[in-house]
Amino acid sequence: MKDRIEIREKKTGKVKNFPISDTAAKALKEYLPGIPTMTPLFPSRKGSLPITRQQAYHILNEAAQMVGIKERIGTHTLRKTFGYQAYQAGYSLDRLQKIFNHSSSRITLAYIGMTQDDTDEIYLNLNL
Repeated sequence: MKDRIEIREKKTGKVKNFPISDTAAKALKEYLPGIPTMTPLFPSRKGSLPITRQQAYHILNEAAQMVGIKERIGTHTLRKTFGYQAYQAGYSLDRLQKIFNHSSSRITLAYIGMTQDDTDEIYLNLNL
C-alpha cells in the first residue's frame, strides 16, 4: 500500500497530496481486500462508478444519526471539523490557511467556525 494519496480538487483542478496515517492505513487494509483493483474506493451500487456527493451525504447522515448526532452533516463538514480540531490542537492558522488554499487567515477562521467565544476562551485560559 502507498503511504500517500493524491486527489485532484474539483474546484481548482489542483492536485493535493496527503499522507496516509497509521490509523487510516489499518482501516484501509481491513477494507480493501474486498475491493477489486481499479474499483473506486467507495463504489456505487453500479460497482464500476464511485458514489456521488449526494450518496456520500446520505451515508454520512445515516451514520451520524446512528451515533446520536442530530445535526445534518456533509462531506464538507468533515473538512471544516478537521480544520477546527487542528487549530484547537495548536496548529497555526498559517498552516491551515495553506492546507485549505485560502487567500487569507480571516477566511480560514470563518471557515473553521472560530467564534468570538472561542477567541475569548483562549485569552481567559492563558490568564495573563
